[in-house]
Amino acid sequence: MNTDAEVPLTFRPPSSSAAKAVSPFRKPAVEFLKGSWHVTHSTLPMWKKNKNVVITYTLLESPSGGIDDLVQYKPLNSDKQKTVEGIDKPDPDVEAAYNWRGKGWLKIASSHWEVLGYGEEDEGWVVTFFAKTLFTPAGIDIYARRQGGLSEDLIQRIRAEMRKIDDPGFQKQADEIFEIKHEW
Repeated sequence: MNTDAEVPLTFRPPSSSAAKAVSPFRKPAVEFLKGSWHVTHSTLPMWKKNKNVVITYTLLESPSGGIDDLVQYKPLNSDKQKTVEGIDKPDPDVEAAYNWRGKGWLKIASSHWEVLGYGEEDEGWVVTFFAKTLFTPAGIDIYARRQGGLSEDLIQRIRAEMRKIDDPGFQKQADEIFEIKHEW
């Protein structure tokens, strides 16, 4: 019988890196991303001041395969729900990558993000890399499908796999990941 510890994790470096993948990588089906994800760990500074970060992806019925992207969170000292909405379109030049464009007053904002690793353990997890924008530095997020987050063992295995990527800049970011507060 396989345990989570025996299931190999597969990762790839960000497309902006010269590093080679350390294991075979197949992009997740877009259906895998559909639904709500708890952002449990990140390098994005704004999440240090916020809690209960959840991203919900809804597949759009369009030939381009776009995704409606809704980020919800609360400031640490408030119960006021805040949101960021956008549309993700697949990047035709990069496997498992998307170009995000904000909705409403954020329509002027855009970003690029990529799936670097994912799996079914602990009901599902994803590691994403996001490129630098006018408003945010480049960084890494770890998502958990289940409320309560990922097991500490799986988090440590994910971190170990990220450290194998032979890119000092990426490794530095991986070492700067912090846990986001959630009220489970």
